[in-house]
Amino acid sequence: MQAQSTSIDFLPIIFQVIVALGFVVTTLVATHFLGPKRKTSDKLEVFEAGVKSVGNARQPFSIKYFVVAILFVLFDIEVIFMYPWAVNFRELRMDGMIEMFIFMGTLLLGFVYVIKKKVLDWN
Repeated sequence: MQAQSTSIDFLPIIFQVIVALGFVVTTLVATHFLGPKRKTSDKLEVFEAGVKSVGNARQPFSIKYFVVAILFVLFDIEVIFMYPWAVNFRELRMDGMIEMFIFMGTLLLGFVYVIKKKVLDWN
């Protein structure tokens, strides 16, 4: 039988959170007061993602990079679900194996769909 947790058990976690928040606040305040205060036209200009904000904002651009990035995140997140399965492989037995095959089949179907739609073709 496992003993119940008391509030004293959480003291190290609370202490770590306080130290981390204290470090963040101290760093922000110190850089605000100690940092240089030079306001130039370049610093006051709107800046977003390294692209100069000049010209028409409505010009068309290729979204292939963004689609690939979204697909990477999507498939990467799905692969993360395989780790707990691998850790608990012996306890899950045949049911876990069948469920993982279903999951992998769904993942493979999504990948085949992406290939058929030629999303990854850059030409």
